[in-house]
Amino acid sequence: MRKNVLGTAVGAACVTVLTLGLTTAPATAAPPAAVASPGSGWEPAPSAPWDVPAGERCAFPVHGEPIVDEVVSRELPPPAEGVTRTAYKGDLVIRVTNKETGAHYDADVSGTALVDAYASGAQFWRVVGPVLVGVGEGNLARGLYVVDGAYTIDISPTGTKTVAGPAVRTDSICARID
Repeated sequence: MRKNVLGTAVGAACVTVLTLGLTTAPATAAPPAAVASPGSGWEPAPSAPWDVPAGERCAFPVHGEPIVDEVVSRELPPPAEGVTRTAYKGDLVIRVTNKETGAHYDADVSGTALVDAYASGAQFWRVVGPVLVGVGEGNLARGLYVVDGAYTIDISPTGTKTVAGPAVRTDSICARID
């Protein structure tokens, strides 16, 4: 499992990171979750299993489920009124399965993220390391990707995603499990 390069909120997923992009907000509620140190301000931020119909991300229906989930989050002081800022870190491996064939890939998406969420529904992610990103509309083709490196993800209120940065690598999960 990849360890976080930034052990504090300064990095930048999740997150969960989240299974970024399968929805526009981090997923919640699936055991097992990380154990946070009491009094540290870090709380478990588990990811829930998810399903995406054929054509929405891949040409076939896809199921995702965490098989390792030690993600924790910490609320930080807001940078402005109407904005919440949350840091995410921890090991996360999502098993992504082609529901038609049973082919699967275990995606290590143990990135670190600093996420600003706006009242409009927009989000801005600063990320170091891999996260899982589902794209319907954006500067990447429709699909499901492990995005890795040092980069940002700008999510509009309508869900359009723009991935940018000096060091970005993408790996198509749809192609891996086709």
